[in-house]
Amino acid sequence: MNPLRDLQFRIEYLLFRLVVGLVRAIPLGLSTRLSARAWRILAPLINPKRHRRALDNLAIAFPEKPAAERQRIALAHWENLGRVMAETMHLDRILSDPTRIRLDNFEVFTRYRDKLGPILGVSLHMGNWELAIWPLVRAGRSPAAVYRSVTNPYVDAYLRWQRRDLYPGGLYGRGKVEGGHGDSQKTARLITDFVRRGGQLGMVCDLYDRTGIEVPFFGKPARTQAIAGMIARRVGARVWMSRCMRIGNESRFRIELKELKVPRTANQSEDVREMMAAMQRQYEEWIREAPEQWMWSNRRWS
Repeated sequence: MNPLRDLQFRIEYLLFRLVVGLVRAIPLGLSTRLSARAWRILAPLINPKRHRRALDNLAIAFPEKPAAERQRIALAHWENLGRVMAETMHLDRILSDPTRIRLDNFEVFTRYRDKLGPILGVSLHMGNWELAIWPLVRAGRSPAAVYRSVTNPYVDAYLRWQRRDLYPGGLYGRGKVEGGHGDSQKTARLITDFVRRGGQLGMVCDLYDRTGIEVPFFGKPARTQAIAGMIARRVGARVWMSRCMRIGNESRFRIELKELKVPRTANQSEDVREMMAAMQRQYEEWIREAPEQWMWSNRRWS
């Protein structure tokens, strides 16, 4: 690595750790409230492009809502992201308090208690989506997950370490980390092998993917990452959908699970398309129930 580039990364990392230290020095409730307020006020000003995207996406999803209501939802979604940011710094404290996370339907696990086998756990950027994998950990498994790597290798390594209790099976990075992992084709091979060997893998599948397949989402075709459906169909894994809903403003959550049927006909590509379409229909239903908790500022339609 270039010495100047490395110095830049180290300085960025020190500043990042300073922010982490400051957030952790403040009680969880206060830090999430402050972060939520700051994001609500500053995010539209600092990043007007993403705020505009949020409003445009809301107009696609809810054309019947007045502009003022869509603006309210967009600002509330920034608040949720502010809470998620602060909660990420307190992740160990949230997980150590069993009263903070409620699983609505643990019977999904009891049904397969002795034969969980390979599982794709798919979620969406809703509530605090980092916690959506928690039921698999609670069931005594060691799930892994796919995440978007951070370019700075020192920050990336810290974030991976910070999530060790959520993903005891490890994290597979997408996106290039300088001097490290992140090759997407290699990641695809690794996660396929991980699931084939009986592993449980978490993924979020609600983002635009230029190489994905088009399926309807809020009535408009959206290119969707299909790797979860492809792996499940290829290796015979179950697909469990999970959403983590925020309850109030005190970092308490409820997690809901639903099993997604994996069709296995003679036409594999149509089976995958059918799975992804069903997944996006469920996402849409969940988002309509609590639109303030979904990440509208992400790219979803081309």
